[in-house]
Amino acid sequence: MANEKIRLALLAGGKSAEREVSLKSGEQVYQALDKQRYQITRYDPRDDLPRLAKEADQIDVALIILHGRFGEDGTVQGFLDLLGVPYQGSGVLGSAIAMNKVLSKKLYSQAGLPTSPYTVMDKNSADNVNAVVQQLGLPLVVKPEHEGSSIGLSIVRDEGQLRKALEDAWRYDRFCLVEKYIAGTEITGAVLGNDSPQALPLIEIVPGEQYEFFDYNAKYLPGASKEICPARISPELTAKAQEYARRAHQVLHCKGYSRTDMIVSGNDIYILETNTIPGMTQTSLFPQAAAAAGLSFSDLLDRLIELALEKA
Repeated sequence: MANEKIRLALLAGGKSAEREVSLKSGEQVYQALDKQRYQITRYDPRDDLPRLAKEADQIDVALIILHGRFGEDGTVQGFLDLLGVPYQGSGVLGSAIAMNKVLSKKLYSQAGLPTSPYTVMDKNSADNVNAVVQQLGLPLVVKPEHEGSSIGLSIVRDEGQLRKALEDAWRYDRFCLVEKYIAGTEITGAVLGNDSPQALPLIEIVPGEQYEFFDYNAKYLPGASKEICPARISPELTAKAQEYARRAHQVLHCKGYSRTDMIVSGNDIYILETNTIPGMTQTSLFPQAAAAAGLSFSDLLDRLIELALEKA
């Protein structure tokens, strides 16, 4: 294939609550891909799965630029496995585990990685929700078991707000996570590689003053948040956070790349969650970290495709 273009399937869109973000990322990825190197065919899994299956034997590798359910949770990964098409990032197992916030929490804890104290609330249970406040105190963070991009997430500062926050989260999942809120500096640790993943420079996230936390609008509205790379924390905390990101990547059986969000509080670092398909616009957090490590957006995409073919 030395003189031939790599036949690349670019998957974006889908039908999760993060569809619009995926479409935007997919467009920027398409623009950045080297057209001299790749023959690109675009697919929207919401509409194009039959065509993708029919054309699978004409595809060398896939780039999955999907977020949330039916994209980041192992479903599309399993579909591509059945078709024999290699793809970037984690396989079915790592994708499904990382998408499940409750299971991820359990695995972090078993591996000795620090997380905020939490409980799980079942929509179908008659549990006394107010007992959660007695157990964990205030403020609290409430989030659905599976959603990304802070969808369905609330910060509860008053006991009277808890029921509404739970109802909001239960719109997306039967189970939701209720965590003790930890004040501090939010950072994110990008990891790149298969068997020997490398931690990239950390990014510090500073939501605009009008945002209580790094919510959907703070993430995606231009200028809504400030991102600082490298993060303004000590060398010792930097090394610890990068090691936590690497360990989280391995504990959750991730491959290729991942991005783990964390909170720094004093000299302690707490893991929030791991993303197996981080946002992939040029200004997204993972590409920013890669740029700080000397990889342009186009080079990063090349590297992800190389890792996908290496994994195959």
